Amino acid sequence: MSTRIAFLKGHGTENDFVIVPDPENALDLSPAAVAALCDRRAGIGGDGVLHVVRSAAHPEARDMAGEAEWFMDYRNSDGSIAEMCGNGVRVFARYLQHAGHVGEGDLAIATRGGVKRVHIDKAASLGTQGDITVGMGRASLPEGEVTVTVGERSWPARNVNMGNPHAVAFVADLDHAGNLYGAPPVSPAGAYPDGVNVEFVADRAPRHVAMRVHERGSGETRSCGTGACAVAVATARRDGADPAVTGLPATYIVDVPGGRLVITERPDGEIEMTGPAVIVAEGEIDAVWLANQLG
Repeated sequence: MSTRIAFLKGHGTENDFVIVPDPENALDLSPAAVAALCDRRAGIGGDGVLHVVRSAAHPEARDMAGEAEWFMDYRNSDGSIAEMCGNGVRVFARYLQHAGHVGEGDLAIATRGGVKRVHIDKAASLGTQGDITVGMGRASLPEGEVTVTVGERSWPARNVNMGNPHAVAFVADLDHAGNLYGAPPVSPAGAYPDGVNVEFVADRAPRHVAMRVHERGSGETRSCGTGACAVAVATARRDGADPAVTGLPATYIVDVPGGRLVITERPDGEIEMTGPAVIVAEGEIDAVWLANQLG
């Protein structure tokens, strides 16, 4: 076994990831190994790990291999498994382009949330990279009242599911979200048995909002793609806009601490997210070091 394992580092609106290419699914990335890699002091550092595997080589993705060659085996920074990560899909696509597996244009990526359709824009000019658009699927809006609490403040929240669960609360000031080191309490207690991503949203202009997010398993992150989609849908409904009813797409600008995303909900319910994705470094993990983290 090699004592070196290739990795790359990338981010999408500063939601950052350790990318581990492993086409044949030969690496055992245990929760402890993922947590060690994502440690910002003792490891490489990241909000999560993008484990790059051919769909045919992964038991959770083999049934998608006919549609998508590559599977995004995504892990949160604490080692837990996540259904989807919107910013992660964009960075995953950028890696595939960087590695020469795909070019500009359309491709499909398998995830635990299903096959995602992706478009890599042509570079606007020499030395730049085009934005990446991801088809994020449809949102569901489960019934039932949800409340989010920070300190002595509480807000009603919109329950939105983007393949993973979100509670979207509208606030007058994003500072009201507090430090977001820990998960904000959400009630009723049984609303999200597997945990929830909590978004705090403030208006900036018509169809333009800003957000902060606590991602389950990762804490506050600089960006969350599925969260931005959930925010756009919740804001549209708050504003009385429902593309399925009007027949008109609804587009929102969503500012996150790490940049800007553009979210469009189409009349057929499909949600598209457009934003940047950047590969910033590549190198090697010492396999001996990684094995020692597991003892």
